[in-house]
Amino acid sequence: MSFSLSHPVNTALLLYILYLLQRIIVPSTSIPRTPPTEFKAGYSWMPRTHAPSLLYTTYTPRTLAKFSGLDGGRILLAIAGTVFDVTAGRGFYGPDGMYGNFAGRDASRGMAKQSFDSEMLTPIDQPLDKLGDLTPEEIENMKGWIEHFTNKYVVCGQLVENDAGEL
Repeated sequence: MSFSLSHPVNTALLLYILYLLQRIIVPSTSIPRTPPTEFKAGYSWMPRTHAPSLLYTTYTPRTLAKFSGLDGGRILLAIAGTVFDVTAGRGFYGPDGMYGNFAGRDASRGMAKQSFDSEMLTPIDQPLDKLGDLTPEEIENMKGWIEHFTNKYVVCGQLVENDAGEL
């Protein structure tokens, strides 16, 4: 099989290859006379509003309780002393969500035991649950939840005892 320019397809392919090589070696440097029109209405990827800024803060059970989402505001919950902003998961952690009882609370025991009952919650005016009676399997389960929340939600604070200071 030999290459011959006498065949029109071969000639067309050779000219096209030469054209592409010329475009690569000597690219066009001309400046457009008019601005591009494809973005005339603005960039579609920009958010309508900026996400609210979050500061890493120390929370107590009393101050954390204010962030239950009942007023339509932020929803925070704590696991093993780490406070997560779970507002993005309002369908799960909001007032009508499956995990709504954990909103604004320390969810450590409930997450460890895979129980969403209100008995798993320590009253907000009592000391933090030290979780000393958890089995190794329950502790591993709680660590799994911490990893899941860390990868999905913003860590926004630390949970400390009520007498450690109020916001």
